[in-house]
Amino acid sequence: MASPSRHRAEAARWLTASQVLATLHRRPGITRAAMAAELQLTSGFATEITARLRDLRLLTETPAPARGRGRPTTVLRPHPEGPVVLAVDLRQEDWRHAVATIDGQVHEVRHRSHRTREPATVLAAVRHSVEATRKRYGARLRAVSLAVAGTIHDGHLVQAATLGWRSVDLTTITAGTDLPLLLGNDATLAGVAEARTGAAVAAGTALHLIVGVGIGGTLTIAGAPVTGAHGAAGEYGHLPFGDREQRCPCGARGCWDLDVDGRGLARHLGESPPADPRRYAGQVLDRCAVDPRARQAVRAVATSLGIGIAGLANLHDPDLITLGGLGPALRHAAADAFDTAYTDGLMTLHRARPPSVVDAAHGDEGSLRGAAIVGLDHITGQSALAEWVRTLATPPGDVAPTVSG
Repeated sequence: MASPSRHRAEAARWLTASQVLATLHRRPGITRAAMAAELQLTSGFATEITARLRDLRLLTETPAPARGRGRPTTVLRPHPEGPVVLAVDLRQEDWRHAVATIDGQVHEVRHRSHRTREPATVLAAVRHSVEATRKRYGARLRAVSLAVAGTIHDGHLVQAATLGWRSVDLTTITAGTDLPLLLGNDATLAGVAEARTGAAVAAGTALHLIVGVGIGGTLTIAGAPVTGAHGAAGEYGHLPFGDREQRCPCGARGCWDLDVDGRGLARHLGESPPADPRRYAGQVLDRCAVDPRARQAVRAVATSLGIGIAGLANLHDPDLITLGGLGPALRHAAADAFDTAYTDGLMTLHRARPPSVVDAAHGDEGSLRGAAIVGLDHITGQSALAEWVRTLATPPGDVAPTVSG
């Protein structure tokens, strides 16, 4: 029987292994020497851990680019036979999926439009993608991570006003498989991506907002999102910052959602609510340079956006605010209107040094990358790594069968 000290040493190695993989995720292509310095490891221990992770098919080493004289070093990369995550981003008009490796990079990005928004049909299409990915990668596929435009609780999409869904069971996506299903709101996950690998990396407390069909977001503290008791935190679009005469699909009146996307632009232009608010907003923005009415509508929406962001800055006191989706285009198309509204809405204590509002680094890929990050956090935890080792030790004939299409 192993001694307690041996168990402790082994646990310490697994913890260090998990930290190495987290560092690789945060800094793809890091050198072994830089990794050792960041984690305060001796050169010998770093070499030992790296060799162990290489033997477990978790990472590999390749020569670093030559930079003058000196001993050549290596950079850490995902092992070509290592574990992967399937990240999925389910939106109002379409969905995307990609395979993520343990360095946080996404590969094989695919885009699919909804043939219908009927929940069973959409989820069946996503399930087919899961099955196809499992068939291709076998036991290397360790989890499915889904970002969805709605409120999630206990495996269900509780409410998704933009999709028109209510109380939809999302667990059918992986039913019958042994794959963990990780679920998150799309705006929340986009904020995680900005805090962990995007524009808010240096911010301890960051507010992320994304304008698409409505506006959502999240507050992250040290890279972790504040999700609330039921996963509904960050539903900023349903704050009563908008026109009280307007009834939102969520059931409330005066939701900010209706003032900051294509629906708000259509109302200012005296046009019918668009079927696809995101695409409509892009078309109006394209007309700004030659159409005074479009320019005025954008100014009105940018003003509403600035006012609301000021209110959230007063509420949360963030170090930084990142803006994604259509937000940057709306802001830059009417910068003076946005800036005035934002500054005027701030409390006096914030005006001397107002939180900067910057464009999100990940753009339209934020939610997908956030889903990948959450999935990779899961599969590189200590218990998941131990399970991966057991998978490697299982004879090929005993490996859980892949799901066929």
